[in-house]
Amino acid sequence: MLLKNHLKTLIKSRILGGTSSSSQPTECWAHLSWREQPVRAPSLRWMRGRWWPRFSSLASSHSSPFASPIAVVSPMDAPPPDYRPNVGICLADPSLTKILSASRITVPNTWQMPQGGIDAGEDPRAAAVRELREETGVTSAEIVAEAPNWLTYDFPAHAKDKLNAMWGTNWKGQAQKWFLFRFTGNDDEINLNGDGSEKPEFSDWTWMTPQQVIEKAVYFKKPVYKETLKHFAPYLQSDPTSSS
Repeated sequence: MLLKNHLKTLIKSRILGGTSSSSQPTECWAHLSWREQPVRAPSLRWMRGRWWPRFSSLASSHSSPFASPIAVVSPMDAPPPDYRPNVGICLADPSLTKILSASRITVPNTWQMPQGGIDAGEDPRAAAVRELREETGVTSAEIVAEAPNWLTYDFPAHAKDKLNAMWGTNWKGQAQKWFLFRFTGNDDEINLNGDGSEKPEFSDWTWMTPQQVIEKAVYFKKPVYKETLKHFAPYLQSDPTSSS
């Protein structure tokens, strides 16, 4: 009986964490499954003076590149290891009813919100302002809100090797910090050639409702988009012209 109770205490300690500097943290990552797949209990590893929890979906062993994607929510101050630090940009129109979504040049009919990598030593907020300018040419915007958590997604198998070869890295996916911007300019300011400092990534853009943004997103980004827009929902206004 004593052994049984001791094992229960150890298991509880492993998941919830302790209070000393060398114990597992009380912060944990929550998995959001697009198809609500079950999630295994976390494993932990010690890195950089702290414990890092790792989850694995029961669906992760599926060989299909279209296996259910998982969005990991991390309340930690830094992005988790093995993921490329990235910012996501939710640019709302002046009335805060619709969101800019753009179609990628390299993957026709694939729509997404702007995003981009964080440079070494760069503040995520500064990176978001820079990426917004580089990808859309927009400078007339104000930050309304910042998502408190890092959201991650894994690269699909068919894209992971290609992206890492292009970057010279070995990332599993991307860890994103999301920002809600309110556009304060006119539509003619939006220029998909950006500020000319980077190669254009998009061929077209439009304003969409939050639900449309999720529906048009590529499958492996849907969980991140759902979580992001759920957090920003209190700042957005309902579209009076929408029938939904």
